[in-house]
Amino acid sequence: MSRIVGGQMLLGDREKEVLRRLLWRVADFSGVEVLTYSIMSNHFHVLVRVPEKDRAVSDAELLRRFKVLYPKPTRYQTASFARLESALREGTEEAVAVRAQLLARMHDLSEFMKTLKQRFSIWYNRNHDNRLGTLWMDRFKSVLVEEGQSRYETMAAYIDLNPVRAGLVEDPKDYRWCGYAEAVAGHLKAQHGLGVVWATYASGELRDRGGEIRDTGGGIRDTGGGIRDTGGGIRDSGSGVRDARSGVRDAGGELRDAGGELRDARDGARDARHGARLKSALAAHRSLIFGKGASPWDCRGKRIDRATAERVLNEENGELPMSVVLRCRVRYFTDGAVLGTAEFVRGYAAAWQAGRGRRYPVTPQTARGAPWGDVAVVNALRRAVFR
Repeated sequence: MSRIVGGQMLLGDREKEVLRRLLWRVADFSGVEVLTYSIMSNHFHVLVRVPEKDRAVSDAELLRRFKVLYPKPTRYQTASFARLESALREGTEEAVAVRAQLLARMHDLSEFMKTLKQRFSIWYNRNHDNRLGTLWMDRFKSVLVEEGQSRYETMAAYIDLNPVRAGLVEDPKDYRWCGYAEAVAGHLKAQHGLGVVWATYASGELRDRGGEIRDTGGGIRDTGGGIRDTGGGIRDSGSGVRDARSGVRDAGGELRDAGGELRDARDGARDARHGARLKSALAAHRSLIFGKGASPWDCRGKRIDRATAERVLNEENGELPMSVVLRCRVRYFTDGAVLGTAEFVRGYAAAWQAGRGRRYPVTPQTARGAPWGDVAVVNALRRAVFR
């Protein structure tokens, strides 16, 4: 999360739209996955998944990412791209140095946020009477979230509910600048992000490991390089003829043009399964956001307001339904530092303690106030957790 300097409401519709587009572009360049986000008038939240730093990037992919970052290149950037392309092709020492410089900006949360905020600041200042000075209040706040189960799902719902908590809309699908609204509107990357968030949903059919998505139920796998038929769907059994050289296959009198890509009759079924999983993910996300009552503020047959909820949570140490608590500001999601199971949090506690200069050992703090499951945080929040 990052906030505008002084908490000023500087981001109007135009500014939010520019930041939204830049968010996706910088994520593509940096090689990080945006799972969901929310852009407000004076701050933004983004939930990202960052791959391993040493992930291999081919020359072709490096050039593609360069173009993504500079869709309207200046003369200098055009010349730099031509020089980079030539150096990579020839394998010169310059290519090694430039490759190292670009890779240092990829697969890294700090570099992603730095590039995003710097590029937006440049655009903002140029388009607002050549404004001078910093645009952002501080570096950024971050919370390390353990992958899987309810942690991703709850964090994503909390982020998408930002415009609801601010009183801008009653339903986040009506707020253009959040991941859930984009997913509902059909944006493929936003849909993929929430699909990853809810990857353990829908009977566990969708499994995502390191950017690789596998459908374990139908024998068809997508590992980033095309579709493979692992079920033996097309075979030469005497009557079928296979011509690998021409890419034309005759299976029982039916001609198919492979064209370097295997097309299987089960593609339609695979697409239908994908659509069903996406529908299930969006439905589950909406259920978490709104709860099961007639109103998300329903609690044990009664409707409460935000002031009552904050009193129950902060003063009485009570517990309320998830849909109610997520409509309050929950500091676990902004100041918790590390969020996950107690075992996961314990694994990062020593490093967090050393980084903060804390004298005494820190222990996982079990999250309270809602049915969070096994969620804990590393930061013992002394001030009110719910606001």
